[in-house]
Amino acid sequence: MSGIQQRKKTGEYCRDGAVVFINCSNHPSKRWGERQREEAEKYGEIVDVPFPEVDPAWPEERIGEEAENICRKICQYNVAAVMCQGEFTLSYAIVSRLKERGIPVFAACSSRKAVETVNPDGSTRKEVLFCFERFRRY
Repeated sequence: MSGIQQRKKTGEYCRDGAVVFINCSNHPSKRWGERQREEAEKYGEIVDVPFPEVDPAWPEERIGEEAENICRKICQYNVAAVMCQGEFTLSYAIVSRLKERGIPVFAACSSRKAVETVNPDGSTRKEVLFCFERFRRY
């Protein structure tokens, strides 16, 4: 039995509906390039679940609470897969919880292209482009 079928059977936080790919990041999918959208849509309709701003002063308990809240939001859908990227400790907490539930979790892998320009006044301007290459499973 697949993980999706198992979650539908147990009803663990999930409701029936369209199979979705969750984007849990602070990069809205509407701003993704065509290639990244196409790869995500192989799993289902893309749904954005925003990754929150994480206060450096939060204790570990708050990270755990926030991770649980986000996982509840994510699992309201019939989830095929999740891309999770953001502040490291909260990402780890979310990824761990989703994997425990049998949900595949991915990171976006990009190539980085930097162009440096020296301005007439001697200052340097650096422009960085990130080009999506693939999703890599956690």
